[in-house]
Amino acid sequence: MPRGRYSLHDPHDHAPLGEEHFQCAPGPSGWRYVAQRTSPSGDHTGSVDLTLDELGRPLRVELHASSWQVKGAALDGVTWVRTDPTGEHATEGNVRAHSFTGASPAFLVAVSRLLRLEPGSGAVRVRLVAFTDPALAPLTLDQSWALLDRTGHATDTGPLVVDEYQVSELDTGEIRTVHIAGDVVLAAPGIELEHLESPPSSFAA
Repeated sequence: MPRGRYSLHDPHDHAPLGEEHFQCAPGPSGWRYVAQRTSPSGDHTGSVDLTLDELGRPLRVELHASSWQVKGAALDGVTWVRTDPTGEHATEGNVRAHSFTGASPAFLVAVSRLLRLEPGSGAVRVRLVAFTDPALAPLTLDQSWALLDRTGHATDTGPLVVDEYQVSELDTGEIRTVHIAGDVVLAAPGIELEHLESPPSSFAA
């Protein structure tokens, strides 16, 4: 069960945004990721709880940030309920999209698991609902994902397979490179893996 810590920063000006302390593991139903988020000063700022089914679809997502809360799942596309800080008002949303995304590295793993790309297979377009900080406001966006390379690296605990993805934001044209090993993001714009207590888990084919 991988357990570790990501540092998060603004990918444009590199301003620190805080840290995400996480643990994740595959299970009978698919994969689960839980994390607590902290500010640069160490204050608790929110949490992430994401469960995928064996096909990579979001069975359950629960996000907390700045007293806002979102609960969602794959249902007629993706469906969610967003609750305001007072707890008095809740708004429902539904979009014909493939999955969710957001600031957490967990969502990069989730999309890669959903698409299951092979090197050289070409780019695939995916529609996602992003929940943006700090109020978890929903935003529908389209991305293009391509698996550029898959390489094996020898480590003390055995071979480590690293996938290199090119992720393009179709509305802005911005292109990012994301490196993922199993269920851990090794590097991506705005994301640094600072500590990992055990090797990444491998997904079954």
